[in-house]
Amino acid sequence: MDKTTVRYPKVNLAIGYEVDPAWPQRPADLPWGAMPGLAVDAQDQVWLHTRSDVPVQAYTADGRFVRAWGQGLVGIAHHARVDREGNVWLADNGRHVVRKFTPAGELLLTLGTLDEPGCDETHLNGPTDMAITPAGDVFVSDGYGNFRVAHFDPKGRFVMAWGRMGVGPGEFNLPHTIGVDSRGRLYVACRNNVRVQVFDQEGRLLDEWRHLITPWGMCITPQDDIWIVGSSPMRWEPGQEQLGGPPKDQVFMRFDTQGKLRQLWTVPICPADRPQPGHCNMVHSIAVDSRGSLYVGDIAGRRAQKFVRLECG
Repeated sequence: MDKTTVRYPKVNLAIGYEVDPAWPQRPADLPWGAMPGLAVDAQDQVWLHTRSDVPVQAYTADGRFVRAWGQGLVGIAHHARVDREGNVWLADNGRHVVRKFTPAGELLLTLGTLDEPGCDETHLNGPTDMAITPAGDVFVSDGYGNFRVAHFDPKGRFVMAWGRMGVGPGEFNLPHTIGVDSRGRLYVACRNNVRVQVFDQEGRLLDEWRHLITPWGMCITPQDDIWIVGSSPMRWEPGQEQLGGPPKDQVFMRFDTQGKLRQLWTVPICPADRPQPGHCNMVHSIAVDSRGSLYVGDIAGRRAQKFVRLECG
């Protein structure tokens, strides 16, 4: 058959996404800065942790503004999580604490000592993220200064910590994000080591995923889909103090709990001074709602975006 007469079946077998340029309807008086953290709660409300004067903002999945708070509370915003009770957890690597708040912004718990970096049972140093188990235990990636994972019980009492700076098994070099799956296994992504390590809750190394992604952010869905965002693997360049910026691309990967890549998606990089809908620059955080839509925040782009899932067929 002449190839010019072939009628290929034009059926989309690849999952896709399209940006919702109208999401969210941000009030004119609410500023955004770099967007290192975001999380989706059980009602599909999206919680943003942004480096601005109003660091915590919540919007519905269709973009309606819900509430904002946090003026004067946060030093340098990093990742954010929402636990099963709907409490909002913020990692603040500027003030060296992880804090738990009600959705209305009432402080419930502080891990670490405010404005005092350290490496012991009562101090953190540049914490980057936190994973909260169904039982309420908290595992902190104490990343910029201490290169460890710190475990606290549901009342905030220190249990143990493990890790040290290095590139060997169980060692860390900027543990930048952390997640926990339904079986209680912990996934710690090191940006500078370009890998993800899997641990049990006693700190025993179970697995290592290498040569796949330079990780910046992670979320784990109730179905144990492990989404990681960042760039394709990078190597150190002369003069770099941290690996990962500027990124050479923007990559979104979905893994199963065994580290098998199940889905890959990319978006273009846009100039920081000319952001375009659907593009990212230094993508830093990701969350997934109940419909499979993706919410991402980036640093240089200084914004959050919603990408609506397009089904196959």
